[in-house]
Amino acid sequence: MNNFISRRLKNLVLITIASVALWGCGSGEKTVNLTAAQEQQVAERIAPAGHVSMAGQVSSAASGAASARAGSDIYATNCIACHSSGVAGAPVFGDVAAWSARLEQGLETVYTNAINGIRGMPMRGTCMDCSDEEVKAAVDHILDNSK
Repeated sequence: MNNFISRRLKNLVLITIASVALWGCGSGEKTVNLTAAQEQQVAERIAPAGHVSMAGQVSSAASGAASARAGSDIYATNCIACHSSGVAGAPVFGDVAAWSARLEQGLETVYTNAINGIRGMPMRGTCMDCSDEEVKAAVDHILDNSK
């Protein structure tokens, strides 16, 4: 019986020592000194993947706080589906006659139609996170390649 109690006591002491050691390792705040570059990398990794905007709302990030995307990138992501094949009457990329007819109304009208939508074209050509300037850049890209 003495052997049983001594083993239990020994196990209890070992468990207590292990618990105190583990508790000591995990307690207290740990300070980590990061460089500015490391802090930036952490901020980028934990930043939200996106944001929610209501239809027609332009976020502060899209309105100029962040760098504007190139018109060619906007076109390749949002416009190419319709303007490469003429879906729903969309003027085809590179079709000089179709774009000339639209430009007769004035460049500002073309911009306004791209931003607000017209006939089968949805507002902002489905690029709801595009700023007005980015939509205009996409229009400029299309027009530069349709001369």
